[in-house]
Amino acid sequence: MVSRVDVEAAAARIAGYAVRTPLLRSDALDAATGGKLWLKPENLQRTGSFKFRGAFNRLSALTPGEAPGGVVAYSSGNHAQGVALAAKLLGLPATIVMPADAPAVKVARTRAHGAEVVLYDRYTEDRAAIAAALAATRGAVIVPPYDDPYIVAGQGTAGLEAAADLAAMGVAADVALVCCGGGGLASGIAIGSGLPVVAVEPIGYDDVVRSLAAGMILPVDNPGPTICDALQTLAMSPLTFGILSSYGARGVVVSDDQAAAAVSFAFRELKLVVEPGGAVALAAALEGVVDLRGKTALVILSGGNVGPEVFARCLAGRA
Repeated sequence: MVSRVDVEAAAARIAGYAVRTPLLRSDALDAATGGKLWLKPENLQRTGSFKFRGAFNRLSALTPGEAPGGVVAYSSGNHAQGVALAAKLLGLPATIVMPADAPAVKVARTRAHGAEVVLYDRYTEDRAAIAAALAATRGAVIVPPYDDPYIVAGQGTAGLEAAADLAAMGVAADVALVCCGGGGLASGIAIGSGLPVVAVEPIGYDDVVRSLAAGMILPVDNPGPTICDALQTLAMSPLTFGILSSYGARGVVVSDDQAAAAVSFAFRELKLVVEPGGAVALAAALEGVVDLRGKTALVILSGGNVGPEVFARCLAGRA
């Protein structure tokens, strides 16, 4: 398990490196949902997503000599960029295993931070196996996207910040809506904020929803492409399952169309650029998937790394 003490230690490590993102609110959003919503815009974080928090916490906790060959990670893009920048700041070589169909903007930015990118076919190859082989050959440490206590603790710093800001304003929130892939961010928010968490996934990639409902880890078969490329995980880990279960979290799903509508809403009404996978929590609020009437909620906008073509489609109302 990961404790609040671990999250507080992570906050000390990332201080001065990660952005302390603000809490934002919108009259239009409150009117649309019937509640009082506070947004944590991690699309404004370094590398454009919350992933930098966990990546920097993990890498900065490495002991001297622990990773002579640097670090190896696997990711569709946001964790990739977080690890690449963290490694650059700490003077470590980084190799990132990325799917060949990852958004070009995410691949380009990962390389721009100095990381080597190794592409694979997400439908026929095993990214974890590729990363393990690379790490063994190079004497590197694997930095997984969510199955690591340091990663979860780093993500939890977003919840710690949000809780402190809400308390400073005298606001008592009822629930936190969190975009969810493997459950690292949702786990961290549960620990860092102390709020009941609703994990929001895209339809088809609902392994966390199913697992929490069943009381056991239930992987999903690969359902194919989704506009929410950042959330295409097939199974949560024992670590994230244990944390979310112990905190009584539950999950819901939204469609690609609902995620696209949330991207459009964020741009039109909030003046924020959010990627579809980073907007699913907002979508759950806007579409009433989670009933927030008369409630106060924390909503995490987890990332903003969206390519121009996908963004244009969302603004035009097409997923």
